[in-house]
Amino acid sequence: MAQKIIIDTDPGQDDAVAILLALGSDELDVLGITAVAGNVPLPLTVRNALAVCELAGRPDLPVFAGCAAPLDGSLVTAEHVHGQTGLDGIALPEPSIRVQDRNGVDFIIDTLRREPAGTVTLVAVGPLTNIATALRHAPDIASRVQRIVLMGGAYFEVGNVTPAAEFNIFVDPVAAAEVFASGIDLVVIPLDVTHKALTSPSWIEEIGRLGHVGAVAASWTGFFERFDRAKYGSEGAPLHDPCAVAWLIAPALFSGRRINVEIETEGRWTRGMTVADWWGVTDRRPNALFIRDVDRDGLFRLLSERIARLAGLTG
Repeated sequence: MAQKIIIDTDPGQDDAVAILLALGSDELDVLGITAVAGNVPLPLTVRNALAVCELAGRPDLPVFAGCAAPLDGSLVTAEHVHGQTGLDGIALPEPSIRVQDRNGVDFIIDTLRREPAGTVTLVAVGPLTNIATALRHAPDIASRVQRIVLMGGAYFEVGNVTPAAEFNIFVDPVAAAEVFASGIDLVVIPLDVTHKALTSPSWIEEIGRLGHVGAVAASWTGFFERFDRAKYGSEGAPLHDPCAVAWLIAPALFSGRRINVEIETEGRWTRGMTVADWWGVTDRRPNALFIRDVDRDGLFRLLSERIARLAGLTG
């Protein structure tokens, strides 16, 4: 039976590829997409989520607008990485499908209350504002979530937006702290993993031949790649968010351990840092499966296979 998921996202090119991976995978039953402000402001993340659903041939999939600002402080965005639209790299037509009238936070709450307890996973590949807000409004849903699989944080790789903090956590560390303290089963995909999931020119060329869907995904990853290659001097760019979806489909591609992870919300230099007790030097209870490694080649084979499926090139 397919795993029921809600994708909470701030597309972003790598978010868009994560959505394509989910929609091309029979193992997953995507109940809806909730957009949050992050890589770009909320109107653009909503538009981008709609455009990806349309590209994937899923105009039926409901998309909801969630929170436009973090729980505390002003919104930090990343147009310098993702471009002014968040999906720079190729011009897509304005989506013909429309965002749902209901708020994304309400959709999360209503879905978790409607579905049997322990059957819905939240896949969070943006700031955690929507999920923390849902938990504030409806604390009872914490016991109904199967798990949260999130892309965020780092330990050995430390930060990508400040020396200490990864972007998704940094944008709303208060929300992250509340989610990590919720008691919900967490799977954390940090930069330590995603920086091993590097694109390559040959892979981008390969998916570019996989119909229109592949050509669009290739243009996104090619655009996204230019920033990280310049920043890190690497051969390719890390595909952060698809790793969270891939863990649900093929967890054997990943390895990690259960540890305690706390979120720094007040530090002058460390706000948004994920304080990961990898070596067990505290007596704090483990609250997350913290992933450290990935089979890079297996991951990219999975991505190619599922993009080909969306493109109608495989069964």
